[in-house]
Amino acid sequence: MNIPKSNLPRVVIIGGGFAGVNLVKSLANKNVQVVLIDKRNYHTFQPLLYQVSSSGLEPDSIAYPLRKIIKKHRTSFFRLAKVEQILPENNEIITSIGHLTYDYLIIATGTKTNYFGNKAIESHSMPMKTVPQALDIRSLILENFEKAAIADSNEEREAYLNFVIVGAGPTGAELAGAIAELKNNILPRDYHDLNPDDMHIHLLEGADRVLPPMSKNASAKAAKFLSKLGVKVHCKTFVKHYDGKTVTTNSKLTMQSETLIWAAGVTGAPIQGLKAEALLERLNRYSVNQFNQVEDYTNIFAVGDIALMSTKAYPKGHPQVAQPAIQQGKLLGKNILRLIDNKPLKPFKYRDKGSMATIGRNKAVVDLKHYKFGGFFAWFIWMFVHLMSLVGFRNRVIVLFNWTYNYINFDKAARLIIRPYKKRL
Repeated sequence: MNIPKSNLPRVVIIGGGFAGVNLVKSLANKNVQVVLIDKRNYHTFQPLLYQVSSSGLEPDSIAYPLRKIIKKHRTSFFRLAKVEQILPENNEIITSIGHLTYDYLIIATGTKTNYFGNKAIESHSMPMKTVPQALDIRSLILENFEKAAIADSNEEREAYLNFVIVGAGPTGAELAGAIAELKNNILPRDYHDLNPDDMHIHLLEGADRVLPPMSKNASAKAAKFLSKLGVKVHCKTFVKHYDGKTVTTNSKLTMQSETLIWAAGVTGAPIQGLKAEALLERLNRYSVNQFNQVEDYTNIFAVGDIALMSTKAYPKGHPQVAQPAIQQGKLLGKNILRLIDNKPLKPFKYRDKGSMATIGRNKAVVDLKHYKFGGFFAWFIWMFVHLMSLVGFRNRVIVLFNWTYNYINFDKAARLIIRPYKKRL
């Protein structure tokens, strides 16, 4: 892998997500050699992926080169590779480009889409966890508009204009609102030969309300916002089968649709090699202590979505969102330095800064510890928090410009089919 030999302790970090990036920053120019490994050469700001999918933003405005993050770190290195196995007995990892030894190993691989064992849905639905997947959804939506314009029958047109989103958590609800804005603002102006009333957005949720992780107050407001946008919400509804054409649910609801977007859950993305006891198989998350050390290991850590730290306040682990990953990454960097200096480690204590979701123009919900509110002010707060959380000044400027342009013109400027999407047969 051509990593220089050094007398400094080597810290290997697998994954350039929120946890990995903040860990790298906390170890910048310290007396350690840092090696960051990821199968992509950029960090993705996942909370805004849905805006790429719905033509609101270009992908380069929510992605940031990992090498650019470490360019001023004199003892930090990046390698583009996939980690295939961990050999803890040798303090070594096997990657797609070679082997590498470590003194301290941090697993920050995050999550992948969870299809709950349904192979048909996995084959025919559209996930949205990565930038390429978001671009595929954008292409498919726009291609469906074009195909609907030349459809020979009402049934064929209906299938192209029926959009089914499974999972009404923040990702699903935000995407449903964004696609509804395409229907309300773009379709009437760009596609004069299509009737916007023929386009339908269905949001399916297995729980009894939208935004299950948030408060009932937020759920009620979000459901109201979605209804105003024209989204049809179906709670207590599970998808049993999808063959690329027909959506079959646990109720009498059956729909013809060329597009099913799967936002119904995630599962951990572990790496082979650690003891079976370290991995909670049902959740695919590593069991860690209060210092993020993986069970039965002193020099192997897991942070972010892949880690499950059971506490009194969070017996099932912290929520798999950005803030726990960011806070764990920052603290672990300090703890590794303390470990090297033989100082006692500081336990992780999660500071819940609240949760929020946006359901479209001027519509959002915010849950804070003592306050819960929705509407325009919540939408403004959501925009400010997400804008400031983006990595890189350039990205903040581009996103702000796009949001301002879209707000003034009721437009989504990134309506480009860069690479046509070919559905699996």
